[in-house]
Amino acid sequence: LPIVQGSMNPVHSTLLSSVLLFTLRIQELVEACSCAPAHPQQLICDSALVIRAKISSEKVVPASDDPLDTHKMIRYEIKQIKMFKGFEKLKDVQYVYTPFDSSLCGVKLEANNKKQYLLTGQILNDGKVLIHLCNYIEPWDDLSLSQKKSLNQRYQMGCGCKITTCYMVPCSITTPNECLWTDWLIERKLYGHQAKHYACIKRSDGTCSWYRGGPPPEKEFTDISEP
Repeated sequence: LPIVQGSMNPVHSTLLSSVLLFTLRIQELVEACSCAPAHPQQLICDSALVIRAKISSEKVVPASDDPLDTHKMIRYEIKQIKMFKGFEKLKDVQYVYTPFDSSLCGVKLEANNKKQYLLTGQILNDGKVLIHLCNYIEPWDDLSLSQKKSLNQRYQMGCGCKITTCYMVPCSITTPNECLWTDWLIERKLYGHQAKHYACIKRSDGTCSWYRGGPPPEKEFTDISEP
């Protein structure tokens, strides 16, 4: 069939532009990093390593030794201040790695040797520490006092508990070892008062309940199972 060249109808042009824009937007969404919401305690329980550190420098390095692999990583040189989790695998962490591209959940940190961070991540088979946006990574000064204290032991005391995010009512406990995370219902944000000040801890009878502040005495649990 012959190809007929000519000017495009303005309506068709607008429609095509809209379709192209929509297609590009879908592509952005597909390529974007996506993380399921999780309470800080859950993220810490799921991490192999939890440390407090300063970032000394950063360097872009190949993601692997494979010459055909074009992916890059950012290698952050860190100064470890304290380790809260991961003692059995590593004693001192000198570098942490993250994907170069934010679409692959790469983390951008300030490498000025001044700002302190709480870093959580995974330990790879070769001993490298991998961090990404789905880990719990926060400037140390942004953590509440309760969160800082919970890092030592309290969060890990509740790793056998299940924290369920409540997005709408009704939202109720389905198992005895469950705590309901209601920040979104109450404050319309995930990391609200409950995330910053409460830990879900397993009690001696096997049930789990929210607790705020101090060493965990048995009688001072705050149960907010009803949002």
